[in-house]
Amino acid sequence: MAPKTARQPTKRAPLARDVIVATALRLADEHGIESLSMRRLADALGVQAMSLYHHVENREALVDAMVDEVFSQIELPRAGAAWRTALEARTRSARQVLLRHRWATPLMDSRSQPGPATLGHHDAVLGCLRGGGFSVAGAAHAFAVLDAYLYGFLLQEKALPFQTPDEKEALTASLRELMGTTYPHLSEMLIDHVAASGYAYEDEFELGMRLILDGLEQRLTDTHDSWRDERWRDER
Repeated sequence: MAPKTARQPTKRAPLARDVIVATALRLADEHGIESLSMRRLADALGVQAMSLYHHVENREALVDAMVDEVFSQIELPRAGAAWRTALEARTRSARQVLLRHRWATPLMDSRSQPGPATLGHHDAVLGCLRGGGFSVAGAAHAFAVLDAYLYGFLLQEKALPFQTPDEKEALTASLRELMGTTYPHLSEMLIDHVAASGYAYEDEFELGMRLILDGLEQRLTDTHDSWRDERWRDER
């Protein structure tokens, strides 16, 4: 009988930064960013926590990389596309990405060390607006108001006390009883709009986005010279 040979230890694949970031995103998606620690991440990767520090300096640097990865998943404005068409597609894409990574919304513009995807995203959006005829200040204002709406809507959507049609029906029935005739306008909105068949709060997103883009388009059309000369910032 041939002598038994010693079992060779299994070689672990080298730990890579992109694997670390992808695993961190998965943990944050499943459990929330607050629960993410370097130790928990190391456990998920089957390594010692200290080995992570060869790839990311600390937890803050890890979050920087995670936010940058989220930005990389958002569709960028296509070169040569009309500014409104391009920003509609980009903003819809951003909402879908942030629905997958709900923890990321409050962090998207919070990083003091933004990564290349973050910087590239912002540069592309501003470039789209500038290419559409917006002044430097006008592009900054348009970008700010559009993303304020995007992030605010996502936070509101996440906070809603109903997610399914059955939950919506139960809530509207409860509120209708609570309000009675004391709050007629609120009751009217609840009964005629929210409780209506087919209502979905997410549909409000498209309406709001179009209203904002209509306003920006009108502003650009009506006061094109002042936008070009950047006088909008001085208007009251």
